[in-house]
Formats: sequence, structure tokens, C-alpha cells
Amino acid sequence: MSDLSVSVRAGSIRSLRLLLALGIALAAGCSPGSSGQGAAAKPARDKLLFAVVPKATSHEFWKSVHAGAEQGKEKANVDIIWKGPITESDREQQINLIQDFIAQNVDGICLAPLDSQALIPVVREAKLAGIPTVIFDSGLDDETDIVSFVATDNYHGGQIAGRHLGKLLDGKGRVIVLRQAVGSQSSERREQGCLDVLAQEFPAIEILSSNEYAGDTSDKALVKAQQLLLTFGDRVDGIFTPGQHVSTGMLRALEEQNLAGKVKFVGFDFGPELVLALRARKMHGIVLQDPVRMAELAVTTLADHLHGKQVEHHIATGETLATPDNMDEPAVKALLHPPLYDD
Repeated sequence: MSDLSVSVRAGSIRSLRLLLALGIALAAGCSPGSSGQGAAAKPARDKLLFAVVPKATSHEFWKSVHAGAEQGKEKANVDIIWKGPITESDREQQINLIQDFIAQNVDGICLAPLDSQALIPVVREAKLAGIPTVIFDSGLDDETDIVSFVATDNYHGGQIAGRHLGKLLDGKGRVIVLRQAVGSQSSERREQGCLDVLAQEFPAIEILSSNEYAGDTSDKALVKAQQLLLTFGDRVDGIFTPGQHVSTGMLRALEEQNLAGKVKFVGFDFGPELVLALRARKMHGIVLQDPVRMAELAVTTLADHLHGKQVEHHIATGETLATPDNMDEPAVKALLHPPLYDD
């Protein structure tokens, strides 16, 4: 089957799902509401049922997000279905999951979109079906159809990383920024925040590379990092990576080249290998989010909205810089070792 045939068939399936969801709504007798043109009568449930859809399910960060969603579930007294792609590259699967949840007529959706544009239409589909959506972790370019956006200020987090790296380098040297993925708003803003600070506050620092992408796994990131170090390894003084698996791949490449600890290395998000590297001073800084609080707030904000409470359209969850010198402080340690949901 050709790629075009697959694409047409996938589009037809999506359209059919939307028509079915809207057909159910019309058959049940819709009434106009703030959520869209109309909504189907919800199935009889003891509690509200939310779908929580992360970018992926395999990384430690998302396991902590899952733990936070479970905390939000208990606090708001709702039920949740946790389901997402395995890796942070399968936009089509994430779109299909949302459409499946629309067809199931869940009461609400908490979504961490893989792509800031590709997920806009399906969020609109949910609204048309009377299902509100709270976006968390990474935003959409169009927020018209969402209830709230709960997230780290990723641009500010990137600024923190860039400023720390610039100071580590005493304002001079050569830097690599290994990007994460095209379309991921969260990582794009981290990258831009870092690059802007380096350009504005440390003009003597040269950017050797900032246009390479790591991919969606630490193995892919390792390959890209190996290529960059093969090209620039004898000249690079500092590195920034905007996500856990990107940092993990870069760390392994630096260790292979006997450069770990010699090159100033700042990352974003925790991970077991990265925490050990921070203690060993193979990493010199990690900008941390609060994934547990983020997911808990996403669930409770959605519940508040459905209970008729006023909610903020943007809810910030904070950014913290961990270094080898402060990593054992209680507040920082808690973010380096957050709870992980255990299936």
C-alpha cells in the first residue's frame, strides 16, 4: 500500500470517528453549551472519568507525571485512564488515542501534546463533542479550544540553563545545543531561551551547532551526539541538552570520548544516570521541572472546571536549577528523586 493510500485511509478513519461522536451527540439530544455545539449525554458513572494522555510512557519523567496524575485523581475524586505513545515521536498514535477517547465519551482530557500544531484539530474535535481539554507540559500554538495550560515556563528554564552555562564558561568558549524534536513546543522554548541568553549576555561565546535534532530515544540521541563530538569534540567547551533522553545520549557520548567532566554540560529533566553524573560532576547543572505537581494540577484543574469553578488559563509550576553543590538540599533532592508510578 502506498504512503498516500495509508494517509487517505487514516484521514477517513479520523473523519468517521468524529462523525460517530457527533452522531451520538445528536441522537442523545444535544443542548448548546460553552463546550461547543453540543454534547452527548454522558454515561451513568459514579465519578467523572478523565483520559490523561502523555507524550510518552517509557521515560522516567512520564512515570513521575503518571504518579502526579494518580495524586490528582485521589484529590479530585475522579477516575482516570492513563494512556500514551511509547516514545515521543508518534503523533499519529496520540491523535488516534484522543479520537478513541472522544468516541468513548470521557468527561474530560488532560493532554501533553507531541506537536504544537498537529494536535490542535483533535482538541477542537473534543470540544465539539462536549469534552473539555486541559493541556499540560507542552503547549499548543492555538489555545482557543482549551480550558487551561499547566506547565513549566520552558523559555525561562532555558534561560536558567544558558545563564548557568555562560557563567561556568566565564563568558567565553564554544557551545553545542543539541535540540530534541521538531514541533515539541516545550523543548523548542528551552532551546530558544538558552540560545537567547547566550547571545544577549555572553556575546563572546560561539555557538558551534544548534540545528541538529536528537530524536525520540536516548539511543538515537547517542548517535547524534557521537556525530557532533566527532566533528567538534576537540573544540567544544560547553553543551546544553533540553530533555532527559537527549542528556542521557550526550552523557554516554562524552564518556566514550573521555570528555565527561571536561566539557561543561547542562541538561534539562532528571533521570537516574543524570543524577549520578551530576554527583560525579560529569554534568554541571540540570534544570528541573515538577512533573508530579504539574500532572496533579492538570487533573484537579479539569475537575474544578467541570464543577463550575473558575480556573486560570495559564498555571505555572516552577523551574529549579540543580548543581553538584546544591543537589542534596531537600527541595532540590525531592525534584531529582520524584515518585515514579509503578505498574
